[in-house]
Amino acid sequence: MEPAQTGVKTWQWVVTAIVIIVLIIIGIMVFGNKKGETPIGGDNMSTSTDNGTVSQEVNRVVMTDQYPGNVVYLGSVQLAKGGWVVIHKDNNGTPGAVIGTQWLDAGLSAGTKITLTQSTTEGGLYYVMLHSDDGDKVFNETKDLPLKDSRDSVIMKPFRAYASVGAGIKG
Repeated sequence: MEPAQTGVKTWQWVVTAIVIIVLIIIGIMVFGNKKGETPIGGDNMSTSTDNGTVSQEVNRVVMTDQYPGNVVYLGSVQLAKGGWVVIHKDNNGTPGAVIGTQWLDAGLSAGTKITLTQSTTEGGLYYVMLHSDDGDKVFNETKDLPLKDSRDSVIMKPFRAYASVGAGIKG
């Protein structure tokens, strides 16, 4: 009777191993960052090979819904080079007029406060967008163009103004 039980146990181990391998492959396909793709959220990751070195440039913004008013708070911003964080009003589903700008140096910035020229209104749709700088550190909408990710999409995040936004959510 022992050989029959050993045969069943071996078969169970083989099936279990195959299931584990399949799950690992599926996990890599679903959660792995495939070459040429960038994570969701508007990252700009590019590699360059100047003098044989490889560098990654990352530009991203994290933002959630905000209270209505004349100030917005960013969760975090990462810029490869100094640039502008720009708040746009909605214009029929696309970024419209600029209502706030803030210069940020290269690197990671958290909890940045931007004072707006026009207050956000309850339920209104707005966009936070990353812009380059032409070198003068003075925002000019025609010269300081929006930054784009590796898929040539503008790096921006829509958000809404709600009076009911929880204190832990803002930013």
